[in-house]
Amino acid sequence: MSIISYLAYPTKGKRAELIEKLEAIETCEVVPSKNHELLIVVSETNNKEEEEAFKNLVNELESLDLLSMVSGFDTNGNELKGE
Repeated sequence: MSIISYLAYPTKGKRAELIEKLEAIETCEVVPSKNHELLIVVSETNNKEEEEAFKNLVNELESLDLLSMVSGFDTNGNELKGE
């Protein structure tokens, strides 16, 4: 299982839409920043295929301007490398 955190920057004026779309994805949690437009997104997937599917789904969102991986670990405590 992989747990990966991201910073998500919404397209201008689309923050609420991005939150709504991300919250609808079963494998992620969203924490809106209180003093910036960015969102903290944490994904938890069971395997590499699920993680790729998550990334592909998120990258297709029109309300997303930029998604940046912050940190990632698998359940064995190994740090995941950004791609």
